[in-house]
Amino acid sequence: MKSSEFWATKEDPNQLNWSSLIRKHLAQDSPKEVLVIYNQIRRNRAYILGVVPLIFKACASLPSVIYGTTLHAETIKFGADIDVMIGTSLINMYAKCSEILASRKVFDCMPERNVISWNAMIGGYLKNGNMDSASVLFDQMLERTEITWIEMIDGFARSGDLVKARYLFNKVPLELKNVVTWTVMIDGYTSKREMEAARELFEKMPHRNFFVWSSMISGYFKRDDVYEAKDMFDRIPARNLVNWNSLISGYAQNGYCEEALEAFGKLQAERFEPDEVTFASVLSACAQSGLLDAGKEIHSMIIQKRIKLNQFVLNALVDMYAKCGDLTNARLIFEGMAHRNTTCWNSVISGFAIHGQCKEALEFFRRMESSDEIPDKITFLSVLSACAHGGFVDEGLEIFSRMEKYGLAAGIQHYGCLVDLLGRAGRLNEAYHLIKSMPMKPNDAVWGALLGACRIHADTDMVEQIMKELSLTNSTLDSGDDSHYVLLSNIYAASDRWEWAETMRLVMVKKGVQKITGRSSVMVSNAEQQIS
Repeated sequence: MKSSEFWATKEDPNQLNWSSLIRKHLAQDSPKEVLVIYNQIRRNRAYILGVVPLIFKACASLPSVIYGTTLHAETIKFGADIDVMIGTSLINMYAKCSEILASRKVFDCMPERNVISWNAMIGGYLKNGNMDSASVLFDQMLERTEITWIEMIDGFARSGDLVKARYLFNKVPLELKNVVTWTVMIDGYTSKREMEAARELFEKMPHRNFFVWSSMISGYFKRDDVYEAKDMFDRIPARNLVNWNSLISGYAQNGYCEEALEAFGKLQAERFEPDEVTFASVLSACAQSGLLDAGKEIHSMIIQKRIKLNQFVLNALVDMYAKCGDLTNARLIFEGMAHRNTTCWNSVISGFAIHGQCKEALEFFRRMESSDEIPDKITFLSVLSACAHGGFVDEGLEIFSRMEKYGLAAGIQHYGCLVDLLGRAGRLNEAYHLIKSMPMKPNDAVWGALLGACRIHADTDMVEQIMKELSLTNSTLDSGDDSHYVLLSNIYAASDRWEWAETMRLVMVKKGVQKITGRSSVMVSNAEQQIS
């Protein structure tokens, strides 16, 4: 009996059950469970032709090229690799695992190809950034479908070549130009914040789907054009949850937290059921606003509605509790997570750092270094800030030096933290020389950190050295931050150098700088009153 006949005849009698179960796990985004089933199938010595493409899909989702190559070898062994559906699945799997040469080898060796196989190979090239090879293959195609054109337009748009993408869009045959074709081109513009071109095309669309509305809303939010985004949302004739999520997440990302929470209330009033994306965005709004009680209500709602606690929701919960100062709950959720990505580590480290738990922040950083996650620039910024506020000078200097180990170049903010660290410790000369040796021009924040340290330690000599460096009496600092004049005046006044203090005040008057009146707010009978 031929090996191909083995596949066709010796099939598991429960093939439909296997296939149904695998499809269910794929739909639930659980590719690892699919591979567990694959191992069960192998132990039963059953090679089911119908589920092989599904298992390749799971390998691509992980991605796991090891399992993929193992199954590929088995398909060759039993002669199933000649099947066009399996061959196409192999092309997809290798491409998504970044093995584009293996993809092309499968494509070239296929005895029979259909248009789906060609689309898969073109899509593989585009996903791996090989635009030239994708174009050559596209030109060789005798038959093109809507998918072919969409893959090409989307690929060039995502690579940043919007001119080529638009050229292809204009060449799409009228009978193949559907709503998805229009949406992909518009989304290419919005992803690059080219809203004028996106709007021009959007207004010409013969039909619109919910995704293109969301793409336009998100595009305006990316450009910080909140009012235009809301206007676009208001134009939607029939909204769905994706549209609401675009509005809420856009508000949260732009710091319009009150509006995000208000939109969340309206979403529920219109009887939409929030999902993981909705809750992650609303929790972000609570975190930014410090609304712990609201955040706890959202958390309770997540539990009541049995929302899937995926990575995004758990990260948002940790971030909300950490930023709102409920470090106990932040730690509790963090410790219960099966997998923690860099974003999650950063949330807990920065949360403990900004609330004065500096030793704990450093301990979390050490644990992160021992884990599989690699610290990024945000991680180091949080840890250096913790060192500065906790007075851990030696630790801070040593941690700063470790950035190079991870291939990270220190930015102006990292240097600012280090200047603050040295300044708080009274090592003003070291801080000054660090500023002088920086690879970039110091900004107001860096000089401000040193001036603040000068005030703490009443070091007017260092102030005069800084003034000589900046010639503050004759020029302004880059950002136009006038608080330094107030700070300088206060430093001189604290050291009884009233003449210099008055000089700073005169400079402020000359430049039109006004000292902002300090205000405090108190609650009296549930009414807020301000005291100057």
